Amino acid sequence: MANIDQALKTQVANIERLTGRTIAELREFIAARAPEKHGQIVSMLKTELGLTHGHANMLAHLYRQALADPGGAAASADPLDAIYTGPKAALRPIHDELMRAIAGFGAFESAPKKSYVSLRRSKQFATIGPATKTRVDLGLNLKGVAPTDRLRAEPPGRMCQYKVALHEPADVDEELLGWVRQAFDDAG
Repeated sequence: MANIDQALKTQVANIERLTGRTIAELREFIAARAPEKHGQIVSMLKTELGLTHGHANMLAHLYRQALADPGGAAASADPLDAIYTGPKAALRPIHDELMRAIAGFGAFESAPKKSYVSLRRSKQFATIGPATKTRVDLGLNLKGVAPTDRLRAEPPGRMCQYKVALHEPADVDEELLGWVRQAFDDAG
């Protein structure tokens, strides 16, 4: 996976290969069953088509985007187009740079949500998404690491124990990738 765009295209192609249906046909399959909530769609796809959670979540995300914006940008096979839109579109290169680096670590699952992407192996190791018009937040699940000015500890009960603010692609440096690699390895 050279980058996130390629990873998403690969995931869509895998879903189509596994189900024997195109994304358009899968949208019709979902619509015929009329589930209302994202979780209901995911559960139905896992049960009826035997999809993994990551594939079912991706397909549910694409379906709901198409409903929200039929024929528009959300109908694309790239859910990041909906996350990095408007003033946040300029932050997409930060996301892409980080995903390129993480792709070199090995296999993992990318599960787009409404405003961020969850990265998982056997468990979630990171989240990434735009926090403001000028900042992408990287959440990390790490143990035994002392917080720093850059690696901020989050309050208990959050999805991730730490957060790092990224303002430009150059922020994806050795220090950051060391933390990401540790979270990646711990989630294996």
